Amino acid sequence: MRLIISFLSLFLSVILLQLSSGGVGPLDALSGLQLNFTTGQVGLLGSAHFFGFFIGCWWAPRLMGDVGHVRAFAAFTSMGAIGLLAHMLVIDPYAWALMRIGTGLCVAGCYTVIEAWLHAKVTNETRGRAMGSYRVVDMGASLVAQLLIGVLEPASYVSYNLLALLCCACLLPLTLTRVEQPITPAAPRLRPRLAIARSPLAAAAIVVAGLTAAAFRMVGPVYGQEVGLAAGQIAFFLAAFVAGGALAQYPAGWLADKYDRRWVLIWLSIAAIVSSATTVLAGGTGTLGVMLAAAFFGFTTFPIFSIAAAHAHDFATTEERVELSAALMFFYAVGAIASPLVASWLIDGFGPYALFAFIGLGHALLVAISLVRMRARPTVAKRTRYVYAPRTTFLIGRLWQSARKPDPQGNKAQD
Repeated sequence: MRLIISFLSLFLSVILLQLSSGGVGPLDALSGLQLNFTTGQVGLLGSAHFFGFFIGCWWAPRLMGDVGHVRAFAAFTSMGAIGLLAHMLVIDPYAWALMRIGTGLCVAGCYTVIEAWLHAKVTNETRGRAMGSYRVVDMGASLVAQLLIGVLEPASYVSYNLLALLCCACLLPLTLTRVEQPITPAAPRLRPRLAIARSPLAAAAIVVAGLTAAAFRMVGPVYGQEVGLAAGQIAFFLAAFVAGGALAQYPAGWLADKYDRRWVLIWLSIAAIVSSATTVLAGGTGTLGVMLAAAFFGFTTFPIFSIAAAHAHDFATTEERVELSAALMFFYAVGAIASPLVASWLIDGFGPYALFAFIGLGHALLVAISLVRMRARPTVAKRTRYVYAPRTTFLIGRLWQSARKPDPQGNKAQD
């Protein structure tokens, strides 16, 4: 309990940040449709968010080094608040895309500060409990954030103002804390080739994970509206996806630690193809069927990022883990930036079910890549422990590096 209390200000900032940033994606999608934006323009907003997120992941550690944790946090929060408040002042999809770059910068920057602060305060003895609490807080707030769309009126200044207030409120716990600011950690080098060198399969799986999550979260509200869901039902549709992903963490981790992770990725991708088809078929079965299908979809797709990350870390040395985590986040951003725009174009051309055909195709390619890579070499005998890895910042590897047992062989074999 003392541990949780000591991190209370950080966790409260995470909750408020998630409520603000998690609500803007679906609100933008529904607002854009109400304002007669094309589906492609709505998808552009999601891609712009992840483009800003990627820039923020790269820039935030450097800004922290220049101005400190609190000032960097305040700067990124102001970018997010300005982006939210400006929405109803300029009704233009391309202006909104610029604003979403600001909200993406805010998310990446604020999480970088929070995770750097957490890393400086935890010890090897408290790391497990601290990270477990952080995971519960982050996923719980993300789940609630999806439900906000049920009470926020699309294309309303009041709705965006409420999200901006939550964004500003996340400043208070962190800036008013009496805990001394930690020393700024060195920014990890961004070396995408490191992930490919250690595990091409993991890099491919991370791209597919980014493609899946970003397409569903950013374009999912468009799909929901196309199949007849009301705004409140779309909120539960998105929340069911997050809840299914949360429920999958324990069984996925158990399987990933017990069996060859490549086979786990293959069967999860096959299950993701099945769940994509199930979600399409559930469109005509009523609201309950759609919600259950969304939970099944989250259950099969959410763990892929963490399992792929664990597989990549199986082939890394201790010294490479932070930079490897940054490289994997880069590949996640690649998939996440491209997929909302591509998915929205497909929906425009072929209808709402094209979203899940697109996602299913990505997982079919991942199955093929996995089978090819399994012929290249055997898996390692001693593997790192599966750890749930949030898709937050380039610094996330520092928080989890001690939780992963390094390969005593120092194996750097190619995958």
